[in-house]
Amino acid sequence: MKQILIFVFLYLLAYVSQAQTVTYPSSFTVAADGSGDFKTIQEAVNSFRDHSQVRVRLFVKNGIYTEKLVIPSWKPNIHIQGESKEGVIITGDDFSGKAYPGGKDATGKDKFSTYTSYTVLVDAPDIILENLTIRNTAGRVGQAVALHVEGDRFVCKNCVLLGNQDTLYAAREGSRQYYLNCQIEGTTDFIFGKCMAVFQNCTIKSLSDSYITAAATPAYQTYGFTFLDCTLTADPSATKVYLGRPWRPQAKTIFIRTEMGVHILPVGWDNWRNPENEQTVLYAEFQSRGPGARTTERAKWSKQLTAAQAKTYTAERILAGGDGWKPW
Repeated sequence: MKQILIFVFLYLLAYVSQAQTVTYPSSFTVAADGSGDFKTIQEAVNSFRDHSQVRVRLFVKNGIYTEKLVIPSWKPNIHIQGESKEGVIITGDDFSGKAYPGGKDATGKDKFSTYTSYTVLVDAPDIILENLTIRNTAGRVGQAVALHVEGDRFVCKNCVLLGNQDTLYAAREGSRQYYLNCQIEGTTDFIFGKCMAVFQNCTIKSLSDSYITAAATPAYQTYGFTFLDCTLTADPSATKVYLGRPWRPQAKTIFIRTEMGVHILPVGWDNWRNPENEQTVLYAEFQSRGPGARTTERAKWSKQLTAAQAKTYTAERILAGGDGWKPW
């Protein structure tokens, strides 16, 4: 009898092990035309093992994916890689004030808000997005987020983020986010939030006269938004653009070695109708260049960094945190 029980136990153990291998593969393919494992990105994300400690890859074939994609907190370690950044388009059109389908959301609101208007929500840590476009096509109707990121150790490489007001919500305080070789477009406050974000070699395009950034950096954070070797461009209709304004009093935003188009106003920065913010923000530049880099005419309460100070603003230092994270 004892031998039979041992045999049954070993058989079940082998079966479970085999089942896990089959159920949780390390990669999937999504194709809108049905030629992959899934037709939607959300279905693929849902299929990944909860709380995976192993990186899994989701390859997305070219196509238009009309879905409100959520990567929940229990689905970490996912690398979503598009076939091409122009060919893979994740799209939505929700906006703040739009009626919520089916009545009310979980917070009791019957309309979308800024925080729920996203096309893509990344709530999990250790997510990589690469070679794809995320857009919110609601138009100029107010706040309408394309990408909303809460998760820590987030990487966005070679992506295009399109919207108008509030395109990118780099949301949660303490979160570390790295944007490399991305194109981000919008009108007002189209890069906003509380996190520590590094934008490296990115093109930031303003579509109207307004503000690029609206950081809400908490007082305890050393870093807010840091732009390294980026390019600021604009639609021809945008001729009066500010680098940023403080969503909250301790906002920190720094541009280092950034090419600035003529659309950037000489004053550079705005206090959001509150002179007290001038005493608490950290708005700074180092080696700005181009027709918009008239740094001698900047707001007197902004700063020009010395070479020694600028050396402390590297992606390695900003993103390392207590765990020594390196996104490359």
